[in-house]
Amino acid sequence: MTFATARSPQLEKALGPGSPIIVFDRVSLAFDDKVVLRDISFTLIRGHTKIFLGASGSGKSTILKLIVGLLRPDSGVIWVNGERVDDKSEAELMKVRTDLGMVFQEGALFDSLTVAENVGYKLLEDGLSEERVWGRVMEVLGFIGLAEFADRMPSELSGGQRRRVAIARAMSYKPRILLYDEATTGLDPITADTVDDEIIKLRDLEEISSVIVTHQLRDAFRIATHEAVRADNRIRVIPADPKKADEAEFIMLKDGGIHFEGNAAELRASTDEYLRSFLS
Repeated sequence: MTFATARSPQLEKALGPGSPIIVFDRVSLAFDDKVVLRDISFTLIRGHTKIFLGASGSGKSTILKLIVGLLRPDSGVIWVNGERVDDKSEAELMKVRTDLGMVFQEGALFDSLTVAENVGYKLLEDGLSEERVWGRVMEVLGFIGLAEFADRMPSELSGGQRRRVAIARAMSYKPRILLYDEATTGLDPITADTVDDEIIKLRDLEEISSVIVTHQLRDAFRIATHEAVRADNRIRVIPADPKKADEAEFIMLKDGGIHFEGNAAELRASTDEYLRSFLS
């Protein structure tokens, strides 16, 4: 993988052991006089997770928009899956986006389509044969445990089931990166666990890299500290060993910059006053 010739320490780190799939190198963005992001740098390793926390308006969702190319930074460089995206045209970005799936807070399903039609929508739009599309649809619905709901309408599903269908739709075309924007907001804890478990399963069993924006600390810590394993022809989500848990990193944004970056144990142990007030 080749990066820019003028390398910052962040890019030098990305060229070391482990394969980077997203790199932000000193990225800044302002809207008029309001600075949203200031000199943001981070690296997401393939198959790992970054969880963004912060107050409303701190720039969490802006990070996602920069990754998919809906916004361009005022300065800095962004790499997604080996492609520089901050200087690409809209037509060039379409190719990069084929490796990106996004799950929104409300699921954003088409109310007039069945569950199966929602999941297969993009594949049909891309011109795949119906046989291949419906085979893939049933594969992903089976993976998230909703195959029996294929013919139902979104209005017949619970909130948690709709979010899981949205995840199935995002994974249907086999992206290597999934972006989650408040995917569990508004769900009760038990239902949120089912969504968290799908995120964990995709990361650990499908090796999908995850970028998660959330206000839900309980869900963030669950995703970071649990792992999915196959045993006795079943998939189970269990507490992760410390090494595995360290693969998920938290980034706390404050005043346009990174206030904290580290794993769940480091975040919990921090004595920083701002972090303690946020966690409480």
